[in-house]
Amino acid sequence: MIYGSVVTQMVRYFVTYKRDSTFLKCLMTYLLIAQTATIVMQCGIIYQPLIVDSKTEADNGVTPKLIPSEAILITLVATPIQLFSGWRISVITGSSVLPGIITLLSLSSFGSGINMAVLVFRHRRYSEFPALTAPAVVWLSLSAACDVVIALGLSHALYTRKQGLLGGIDTHLNRIIRLTLETGSLTAFTALLDVILCTAIPLTSTNFIADLPLSGVYTWSMLAMLNSRPRTIDELDPPTQLRFSQAPSIFRIEQPSFAATSRSSEADSEPPIRMTSNLKDRPKSEPHNAVAVP
Repeated sequence: MIYGSVVTQMVRYFVTYKRDSTFLKCLMTYLLIAQTATIVMQCGIIYQPLIVDSKTEADNGVTPKLIPSEAILITLVATPIQLFSGWRISVITGSSVLPGIITLLSLSSFGSGINMAVLVFRHRRYSEFPALTAPAVVWLSLSAACDVVIALGLSHALYTRKQGLLGGIDTHLNRIIRLTLETGSLTAFTALLDVILCTAIPLTSTNFIADLPLSGVYTWSMLAMLNSRPRTIDELDPPTQLRFSQAPSIFRIEQPSFAATSRSSEADSEPPIRMTSNLKDRPKSEPHNAVAVP
């Protein structure tokens, strides 16, 4: 079900946002391939004990051969999404402190995930899983902490820049803030649920209830954020000037001055769209109520 939702959102993204940068399109293509590989691997994990070993005397205490790949694929999906979110915050705020914390947590979670895959490969029996509890807790806790920092940091950055904006823009920012908190909470909750089930019900595979859909939840959250952007300028209330930067999925919204609005009304034309190459290129004479929106 999650994979079907991811594919649907992915099709919508490529059809709607054709002007996004090549980098962002390549990232989304990579996530689609990684998510497809995850689904194939998960089917293999279920197929071995359910079909292959169902009529044999195989020891049910031995984990499926593809189990170690689960942790690897989750980290290969989650880490690029977390790093991209940290980069978005750096573009919006112009600061490197919070993005640096996000990068540190994300890379630490990546290393812990790879270590977890190696440990699972070396300990093939469910009876040995209690020894893996501590590495699993470290890995998933770091990932959940990174998601919480991203959600709170991005929401705060947008909230502090929305005051004084036009009604339509303010509504759009409120929707992005709400969606950021919801998706960040969802990924963090899924990772923490995996930890809770792993520690509370040991010697079973109950934790895979949260573990199997985890990479899909990360991909879905990324797509939900990208597909929430306005498709056209007309979706924002005029008079509004959009300044698109060359950075993927980032644009600035400015309210023109009263004089500029009057001139635009007299000329019976829409405010011009002025291209800029970077959010930091704003002249000193421009209004201060500019905001960067992912």
